This record gives sequence, C-alpha cells and structure tokens, in this order.
Amino acid sequence: MANDLTITQANQLIASLHQQATGVAVATPTDLSSFISVANSTLAAGYDNVIGAISQMVGATLIAVRPYTRKFAGLRYDTAEFGGIIRKINFADLDPEASSVYSLTDGQGVDQYVVKKPKVLQTNYVGSDEWQSHYTIFSSQLNQAFTSPQALGEFFTGLLTHFSNEREQWLENMSRATVANFIAGKNAIGGTYDVIHLLTEYNTATGLSLTATTVRQPANFPAFMKWAYARVSELCAKMGERSELFQKKITGYKINRHTPLEYMRVYILDSYLKAMTAEVLADAYHDNFLSQADVEGVGFWQSIQQPDVVKVTPVVMKDDGTYETAEAQNMSNVIGVIFDRDAIGYNIYEDTVDTTPYNARGKFYNMWAHSRVQYQNDFSEKGFVLALD
Repeated sequence: MANDLTITQANQLIASLHQQATGVAVATPTDLSSFISVANSTLAAGYDNVIGAISQMVGATLIAVRPYTRKFAGLRYDTAEFGGIIRKINFADLDPEASSVYSLTDGQGVDQYVVKKPKVLQTNYVGSDEWQSHYTIFSSQLNQAFTSPQALGEFFTGLLTHFSNEREQWLENMSRATVANFIAGKNAIGGTYDVIHLLTEYNTATGLSLTATTVRQPANFPAFMKWAYARVSELCAKMGERSELFQKKITGYKINRHTPLEYMRVYILDSYLKAMTAEVLADAYHDNFLSQADVEGVGFWQSIQQPDVVKVTPVVMKDDGTYETAEAQNMSNVIGVIFDRDAIGYNIYEDTVDTTPYNARGKFYNMWAHSRVQYQNDFSEKGFVLALD
C-alpha cells in the first residue's frame, strides 16, 4: 500500500485501468489513494491439444504481434534497488537580517560567529505496488500446429513479444494513473494556480460566453487557441520564477522553488496540442515552452472513450506535510497538465523474469514476470492543470 511500509497487490487495479485504457470500459471512478506514493478467431479444423486455440497447420502462419513501447516513459526516476524509503531533502528560506555595517558603536564588538542553522524539511516516499504474470512454454505439444522448428520458434518469439507488450502497457497504465492522481489532487487542493480554467478566463477577457462546445467552432477556435497559447506561455514563465506559486505550501516552511523550461514536463491532449501547433506555431516558430520543455501529446487521461475525463479518489499532501485521501474527484474538459519533473515519477525496485525448472513429466516450464514499482506525486513541487471550462 502506498504511503506505508507495505507492498500492495495491484493486479485488480491494473485490470480496471487496462479496461478503461483499451476501451472495454468508460472512465470509471477509481480509488488511487492506496496506489500513489500517490477477424475470425481460428479455423474450425481442429485445435491443438494444449492451448486449444491454435488450428492444426494448413498453410502459412502470420504471427500477429509487434513490439510496444509504453508512453509516459519519461516519468521514470533513477532506479532505487535497495531500501524501502526514498527521502527528499528540502531547504526552506529564512528571513534576511539587519545589516551591522552602518550601526557600529565604539567599545562594542560585532560577533561574526553567530550560529544560523539551515531550516531543512525531509519528505519521504514509502510503500510500493506489486504484480506478477506468467506463461507456460511447452516442449513438443505444439509441434502438430507448425511446419518446422523455425515456425514453432517464431510462435514462441511472438509469445514473448506479447508478454513484453503486456508489461509495457501495465507500466503505462499505472503511470497514466499517477498523472491522473496529480490532476485530481490539484483539483482537490483548489488553490489559485492549481487548476487554470482557460475558458472562464477567456470569456472574462473578451466578453464572450463560449462553452466547451462552441469554442471548438471554426469561427471561435483559432482566436481562442492563440489566446490560450499566450496564457500558458505566461504561466510557464511564472513557473520559472522562484516563488511559492503553483505548489503546496507546508506550514512553518517557506520553500520557494523554480522550474526552468528544461525541467518542465508538458502533457496536453493530442487534439489540443496539434491545434495549438497548427494555429499558433505555423505562422512563426521561435523559442517557446513547446520547443524547450519536455512535451508529450496524450491520447487520454484515464479512459480512451472519454479522453478529457478524470474520475479518481486521489491521495494529496496536507498543509502540515502529511498525506490524506481526498474526496472523489469527477473532472471533465481536462486538456493538459504542466509540472516540474520532480513532481511526478516512478521507481522500479524489482523487474525480473524467472523460469522454473523443466517439468519432465509434463514437458513444459513456466516463465514468471515480477514487478515492484513505487509511483510518486509531490504536490510541494510546481505544477498546474489546464481545464477547458
């Protein structure tokens, strides 16, 4: 379980996230509070006797698999192989002092050895999530389904590629959920710079009364996208200033941070990122947040059928630096999230594939894949959500 020193079985959560991500289910209210540290199927010609799904060989075979690389791969931190706790050392600002240079007095000394200890805050990531899967590799049972050892070898190569693709998508979906927790957590915290309501601001600035539907009309969208681009550019510039904006404040600690463009991650829904590029940058391209930051187009936040919807129960940071489970959040029209590279990430502690000894009686062996990963949100780092409302 995230946020305590236990390991959570994440298989049920992965299954739910996988159904939403692959379109089997729409966006479903999902509790992430214990997760984050925040064609015809075959020929009717007889099946093989083991798997029961592969027809006996009648002609050529095409192995329907290709390698898949997970999205959000940039969220991975350096590997933490040992230990159960990751700590982050934060330094708080202290107030300036009165100068002694022009207030010297005859007969009195000025002590230059006055002790002033730095004010340090340690925050910790604990807990992790674990899952496993396995496949059985047969010795000779599938021989009748293929024409040669080479063809059988291609089948097993395809199977192992599929095995790897499953793992890649599981990691992607859990990373996607980590981003969703940050988005929902920002909404739950509800500070001035946590969620930027672009359409509300645009209507206020222009005197219009556009909705999330009417703003997409051809007569309205180009002007809105140019305004939105300028607004987001302004916000990204403010992220680069050393301040307490865009981040959770911890009582008793004045922690000012800054996020230069090269440390900034920009995740925007593909449709809006492409529109922003076409409507704004096609005219004149120059140094800007899209060219300097780490930008990735996102197909959806939680459900591929509802790309802009986030329905999760997030875990968030409290004012005193501890954590709590926030109320369930039901958000729509989420078009982007921009954050410091240290605000969202994951560490892989264990990622192994192990094989059992050969079973001489059954003529097979099993391959087991195990993963233990810690997914992290730090709301004291800078970040904000872009909403089209």
